Amino acid sequence: MGFARTCSVALVGVEGVVVEVQADLEPGVAAFTLVGLPDKSLVESRDRVRAAVVNSGAEWPQKKLTVGLSPASVPKSGSGFDLAVACAVLGAAERIDPAAIADLVLIGELGLDGRARPVRGVLPSVLAAAEAGYRHVVVPEQTAGEASLVPGVSVLGVRSLRQLIAVLCEEPVPQEEPEDEGRPDAMLAGLLVPGAGVGTGLAGDRRAGAGHTPDLAEVVGQHTARTALEVAAAGAHHLLLQGPPGAGKTMLAERLPGLLPPLTRRESLEVTAVHSVAGILPPGEPLVRSAPYCAPHHSATMQSLVGGGQGLPRPGAVSLAHRGVLFLDEAPEFSAKVLDALRQPLESGHVVVARSAGVVRLPSRFLMVLAANPCPCGQHTLLGTGCECPAAVIRRYQARLSGPLLDRVDLRVGVEPVSRLDLLGREGREGRGEPSAAVATRVQEARSRAAARLDGTPWTVNSEVPGHELRVRWRAAPGALGAAERDMERGLLTARGLDRVLRVAWTVADLRGRDRPAAEDVDLALQLRTGISRGVPATVGGWP
Repeated sequence: MGFARTCSVALVGVEGVVVEVQADLEPGVAAFTLVGLPDKSLVESRDRVRAAVVNSGAEWPQKKLTVGLSPASVPKSGSGFDLAVACAVLGAAERIDPAAIADLVLIGELGLDGRARPVRGVLPSVLAAAEAGYRHVVVPEQTAGEASLVPGVSVLGVRSLRQLIAVLCEEPVPQEEPEDEGRPDAMLAGLLVPGAGVGTGLAGDRRAGAGHTPDLAEVVGQHTARTALEVAAAGAHHLLLQGPPGAGKTMLAERLPGLLPPLTRRESLEVTAVHSVAGILPPGEPLVRSAPYCAPHHSATMQSLVGGGQGLPRPGAVSLAHRGVLFLDEAPEFSAKVLDALRQPLESGHVVVARSAGVVRLPSRFLMVLAANPCPCGQHTLLGTGCECPAAVIRRYQARLSGPLLDRVDLRVGVEPVSRLDLLGREGREGRGEPSAAVATRVQEARSRAAARLDGTPWTVNSEVPGHELRVRWRAAPGALGAAERDMERGLLTARGLDRVLRVAWTVADLRGRDRPAAEDVDLALQLRTGISRGVPATVGGWP
């Protein structure tokens, strides 16, 4: 008889639960039983582990074998338990010292030939192990860099079960050829980009061409839209761009991530954990350092946008865009139910998805950009272009963006076609638009002012501050809200709308270096929300 135990990690959403893997050998007919609420892919590990052990030169025990995964009440899925199950079995058979694996956390899949293969969710798994007090982790070599992001944890990357057995038994470590980068599963991470499966375009790298980073200097004209983009980046305000096809809505949205500040270490770990669970981390880049950009196709389903799937839910596009930008191009073409599902994450910064296998809480604090045409043909606002859409059709098309959803969008800007003079004149030829780097500098300074003001509070950017605090604790200058109060009396602003105007006004004040919003700051915030001119110039290339 023999008994051994080791540890692995079960993922529930992006949170990890340390699982004790126990192996027990008893005399009897040779059989392999796996218990502890495993799913089908985990049950299949019995055949993978048996073949991997035999092909690694070890003897498979011809006894009654029971492997238990504790706690048994936690659902367990995936192939990441293979390494732990194999070592527990070898420990029970006394091929390796059971004491050598008792405090190890092993995460990885095994091929039939015994090679260790990477799995999703290594970073959140190692974070969970570290929080539980474990200090030694074994993962496949390809994911060792990702696991090493967690401080205070010793990481061993192995290429095969044969190598791991040699390390644990203090034997000479055999040489193994590295995995072929051209094999299909090694290329998978390069094919899957944030939002994959929901029809992304430039998600992830945000490149219009190889080696090219979109720059705001390439945008000609569109002064009001550029100002709205800068305000959105500085205060993390949601943005609606409305205009005819070809006016530059997508071009503007693709340049918004370049205006956002680099992710902090904590934010980078949050984003990397989500992308690791989704299996979309680029090879050789274990840490996501810049704001992600996710652009799902308008045919996206509810599950692909907010999260879901078989068994325990997986992250959707709103979680893949966490701490970054979620761009919904052709927003009215999305399903109304899909769009309305965004209300909760827009307010709370997370999504709670309930399925029969459990309830998962996924992070989803993103900056949303909506792009919409004014009518089905897109020419409704253009004079002399012959829009023939009936008025009823136009109303139905615009009503696809519901009032409750639009009320949560702080900035609503019209994007008009660029004139021939702007596009082909001297400004267009010389590309005199202000570059992203200059705008990003102002955005960073504005965010620093907001962070200093909000220090010691639960909020980090202006868009998160409750309206009550803005009306009581951080008040605008005397008389600054005159225009906003009149708009409320006329029914142009709701109570939530007034709070959002105040948030935008604070962002404008931060960009202008003021201690609190003045009347012109509130007027510009109203202009950017309602689209009604207040006589305030929306300048680009510096604040007056």
